[in-house]
Amino acid sequence: MQKSVPRSFASMITAAAVLFFIGSVMANIAAAQDSSLKLQLRSRTETAEGSGRFHTVTRPETWNANQTAIIVCDMWDYHHCLNAVRRGTEMAPRMNEVLKNSRERGAVIIHAPSSCMATYADHAARQRAQSIERVDKLPLEIGKWCYRIPAEERGKYPIDQTDGGEDDDPEEHAAWAKKLESMGRNPKAPWKAQMDALEIDAKRDFISDNGEEIWSILERHNRKNVILLGVHTNMCVLGRPFGLRQMAKNGKNVVLMRDMTDTMYNPQKSPFVSHFTGTDLIVEHIEKWVCPTITSDQILGGQPFRFEKDTRSHVAIVIAEQEYLTNESLPPFALDHLGKEFRVSFVFANETERNDLPGIDVLNEADVLLLSVRRRVLPPAQMSVIRKYLESGKPIVGIRTANHAFLLRKQDPPKGFEAWDNWDADIFGGSYTNHYGAGPDVSISMASGAESHPILRGIDAASIHGKGSLYMVNPLARSATPLLVGAIPEKEPETIAWVNRTKFGGKSFYTSLGHVDDFAQSEFRQLLANAVRWAAGRD
Repeated sequence: MQKSVPRSFASMITAAAVLFFIGSVMANIAAAQDSSLKLQLRSRTETAEGSGRFHTVTRPETWNANQTAIIVCDMWDYHHCLNAVRRGTEMAPRMNEVLKNSRERGAVIIHAPSSCMATYADHAARQRAQSIERVDKLPLEIGKWCYRIPAEERGKYPIDQTDGGEDDDPEEHAAWAKKLESMGRNPKAPWKAQMDALEIDAKRDFISDNGEEIWSILERHNRKNVILLGVHTNMCVLGRPFGLRQMAKNGKNVVLMRDMTDTMYNPQKSPFVSHFTGTDLIVEHIEKWVCPTITSDQILGGQPFRFEKDTRSHVAIVIAEQEYLTNESLPPFALDHLGKEFRVSFVFANETERNDLPGIDVLNEADVLLLSVRRRVLPPAQMSVIRKYLESGKPIVGIRTANHAFLLRKQDPPKGFEAWDNWDADIFGGSYTNHYGAGPDVSISMASGAESHPILRGIDAASIHGKGSLYMVNPLARSATPLLVGAIPEKEPETIAWVNRTKFGGKSFYTSLGHVDDFAQSEFRQLLANAVRWAAGRD
């Protein structure tokens, strides 16, 4: 049966507007009395020059709304991609609340539905924009698209959008194109206006899609701070004459509101991740090379916006070991094996201060912790984040050195740092003492009775060979359930993978596999992916 096609954007406005109404009225009253925007700007800094790995860092800033403008990019009434229509419509009520709240605080609102200016020829907000006197010194090429800025040359663009990024079901897309044509719209470019769900204040707002015009509005109204929101991040939001690149390279304090945007990305194209992960990858690219990002809750309160179909669990991968190169093996593993089902964040060790995990606060919003850390002690504030996560009963997946992650070998931590002395027993239920040293590959077999466990689904245990030394981990806690057993000649077998309940009741999985050569084996990668799904309750 052919799926139904929405009649218009207006018919698709969700009930989200109702949910925000009462709170937004009160918020807007308060906003009129407070022009300060207390923001948390998130960006990415390279762990070391040329490493290709990045810390996620946030810094608080207070912006004066009277020196701030919000540019709404291409929130069109119709679009050739039906799924883009659906996502834009779902996002619009929240976006409108952002605009109302910010407007009352004193921010300038610029509506920029590109190629739609004829519709607004007689609108006061359009005429107001046209009446702005152009500044004498316009930035070079501010009226043109900007496809790249020099900083981006240092990175690799993360998604393939050469097909235009449409992610529609083919049958639905054909029906949608036919409907657009019947309405007298060009199926390839059907937009004629901004969607009605976004209110335009005729007395205060501006309407423009012209880079020189918008720059002049910013300058004439003393707006040094700019917030970009709208669609689509990887195309218009980045590249338009009023987009992120132009604002950043010409000296504005510009940020992207990352939960009030969408991306034209088709999961059938590289890197073959979910649509929402594709958006995350573009946001990461922006945070690395273009500008910081913020979220709508920093203005409205509550929680950041999230699309209804974005059901991904959030996996935080924490890496701080130098023995087994998991800082090289885990990122591609995560992209290939977790990108379709999970939102993934990385925390890497500080490369100049051993006992520091910049960005560990991401655990406050994570659903699963995947840990690859070796003998680090942490400042109390960072250790408290890890304790809080685990004490809440959330799950953990540990590989290789994770069973001695936060304790030192027969020494006390330096002053100002904390260890977790009973870490292995408390979290994994193991008794790690040492390893047998380099030697033959570890032969692996399934533990008795473990055949039906979901982590072992589709796994041929005998085909996995442990490339790292065999860990001495026995005996396990009574609460632990062995899954895999490893053996080397003339030594007693050791449990090499098992599940347990942490001291705090959360799920835990541990495997002493995790050597860089283990990741070359598809069975091990599948085992680890299964463990993450099990921990997240998605097995």
